[in-house]
Amino acid sequence: MAINAKLEMRQTQSLVMTPQLQQAIKLLQLSNMELSAFVEGELERNPLLERGDGDGSSSQPTEDNPAERSDEKSDGAADARDSDNWVDLESGGDNNRTEDLDADPRDMFPDSEDFVPGAVMDSGWSGLTHSGPGVSEDSADLEAYVAEEKTLRLHLSEQLTLAFADPAKRMIGQHIIDMTDEAGYLRGELDLLADQLGAPLDLIEETLRQMQGFDPCGVFARDLRDCLTLQLKEQDRCDPAMAALIDNLHLLAAHDLVALKRATGVSDEDLRDMIAEVKRLNPKPGLEFGATPAQPIVPDVLLRTLPDGSYHVELNSDTLPRVLVNQTYYAKVTKGPLAKDDKSYLVDCLQTANWLVKSLDQRARTILKVSQEIVRQQDAFFTYGVRHLRPLNLKTVADAISMHESTVSRVTANKYMATNRGLFELKYFFTSAIAATGEGDFHSSEAVRHRIREMIDAEPAEDVLSDDKIVERLKVDGIDIARRTVAKYREALGIPSSVQRRRQKRMALAASA
Repeated sequence: MAINAKLEMRQTQSLVMTPQLQQAIKLLQLSNMELSAFVEGELERNPLLERGDGDGSSSQPTEDNPAERSDEKSDGAADARDSDNWVDLESGGDNNRTEDLDADPRDMFPDSEDFVPGAVMDSGWSGLTHSGPGVSEDSADLEAYVAEEKTLRLHLSEQLTLAFADPAKRMIGQHIIDMTDEAGYLRGELDLLADQLGAPLDLIEETLRQMQGFDPCGVFARDLRDCLTLQLKEQDRCDPAMAALIDNLHLLAAHDLVALKRATGVSDEDLRDMIAEVKRLNPKPGLEFGATPAQPIVPDVLLRTLPDGSYHVELNSDTLPRVLVNQTYYAKVTKGPLAKDDKSYLVDCLQTANWLVKSLDQRARTILKVSQEIVRQQDAFFTYGVRHLRPLNLKTVADAISMHESTVSRVTANKYMATNRGLFELKYFFTSAIAATGEGDFHSSEAVRHRIREMIDAEPAEDVLSDDKIVERLKVDGIDIARRTVAKYREALGIPSSVQRRRQKRMALAASA
């Protein structure tokens, strides 16, 4: 068979994602905090991007960006800023109308993440603000004078300095502190530390024993048993019966009082006193000190109930970054003679800035559109509560607003809505369907979980509901569900089995007697 070279033309179709499209998709699934960090990075890299004013006022509408149109008024006067250079993402469409709203670091801890809370200033401090008379913009911030919150590492290091005069033990102790988590438990192996430092294991164990007497009591424990034992020894309460109780914490967790009484060899009254004493101990002593502060959730979408009973959805303007494309600076720079590379760089920056603005605007519009459809689909939930949450999937919302399911999935990731019933992630409203008995409507799995919790919370101590009884009661309410599904939902809610709940209720009754 002869092999010949020939030219052949074929026509094919393929989907190519440009870098701009990839950026738009990336922005769509970012949370508001991640988006702020991304925009800050772009502001540093792109000289044509500037941060917008944070006074909440809107620009005049432009033809290229209809999202800038706003019905806001400020004391009846229109904003007189240059609309050609201003891009305001506060409004996300015609339905999004909002009103204007007005340390001392230690050398040994260079990577410390100590939290310094901000100062709250009242009218008595008005003379120290930047707006006060005679104070320049270079004045020190009041937060610089607020005492830092003492962390566990700092508290332990201060005690280490006083406890040991030997430099070797101080060095070992500092490494042990570095191996301690924020709850106060020692993580890591001592033999690996001995190899790392080239120190005898006996010296490291001796240093650890001395450090286990540090405040807070129970710190540097290897597990819960060691932590409770250290606290009991400090109180001189670690007798043989109490030691047997600590050795059988699994029986205490299972509320098996019969086996626990047999293991400790004490009377019922003494056992109740010992259990009460153990409950007064602190299983995580390190948490008494400052840790990395939890970041509060800021809602992306706000839901308001109107006087006629309908719902109004709007974007939270505080989470939407405002950026400027400085066309004036671009025109001024490009007027003069420029090298080819410089001109290409400026054109690149202008295109990137314009695309970022459009991507942010499209992101805001898409979030608003998806949120409005979720509210329309789940209006019964907002009116009557979680029992009326309807089954909902991504395809239903995507078809209603003519978008792809993947787009809806990205929009609902890490986005939150503040409603009259609390703060919810947008994905909360997407639940699977559970069949109804007879010809009734399907039930939301989240609503069913809520009913299971209500039943268990209302059960009396003498009649604890088993999973089979819960299934029977749900069928009476028109919900067709299997026993294994009830068990799965119960475990997901963190609710113990009927046997464990019965033991807990008996223990509670015995303690109150």
